[in-house]
This record gives sequence, structure tokens and C-alpha cells, in this order.
Amino acid sequence: QVQLVESGGGLVQAGGSLRLSCAASTRTFRMYDMGWFRQAPGEEREFVAFISWGGGVTSYADSVKGRFTASRDNAKNTVFLQMNSLKPEDTAVYYCAADPKANSDDLPFEYRRLELWGQGTLVTVSS
Repeated sequence: QVQLVESGGGLVQAGGSLRLSCAASTRTFRMYDMGWFRQAPGEEREFVAFISWGGGVTSYADSVKGRFTASRDNAKNTVFLQMNSLKPEDTAVYYCAADPKANSDDLPFEYRRLELWGQGTLVTVSS
């Protein structure tokens, strides 16, 4: 079973930056599409970013486009989320998710049946 472990969350002032990491315990990491989601207090979990298995395709929620960047290092089995120009409304627990690329069925990542999740890392942006 693939395990995902997020890190890099913390407290930052508005306008600041954070870089989240998600390490996967699998030798076949390159076979997985990866995504980031977040859940704010009292809210439903929402899609943030997607990066394809090879890193060549990315997509973002409109709310983070131009501020967040997803990347990955397949040699280190790790995916990253660089978050710049953070806003208080970015405060949430951030989760990474993995899905085998063979499961895509041409569905956007956020609409797939995702079964592999990390435990989350808390990001708090103060105003």
C-alpha cells in the first residue's frame, strides 16, 4: 500500500511563501498522477493542483492560479507545492493524493475516485 506523507506546513504572514512536500513510499512513483487538495475549517475539501505522472501537465484551481506551482521529483518520490503570495483564505489543511495514471479515463484528477491520501499538513496564513 502506498503511503503519502506531507510536510512543510506552518504559520506564515499574508504575502509570504511556503513549500509543501509529499513523499510517497513506492518505487513506482513515476506511475502515479498526483494532486493537492485543501480543507478549511467548516468547509469541504477542495481541489488545489494537479501534476501528471511525468510532470508535463499541471492544472490549478482558479483561486490559486498564478500563485501556486506544483512540481515533482520522481527520483526522490516526492511532489511539491510552492505557495507564494499567500492569503488568509489559503488557511487550511493541505492533503496530497495519488492515483495510478492508468486510472485516468481522461477524467480531471479532482473527479477521479481517489483512494490514496496523505494525513495532511496545516497551513495558517495570518493577516
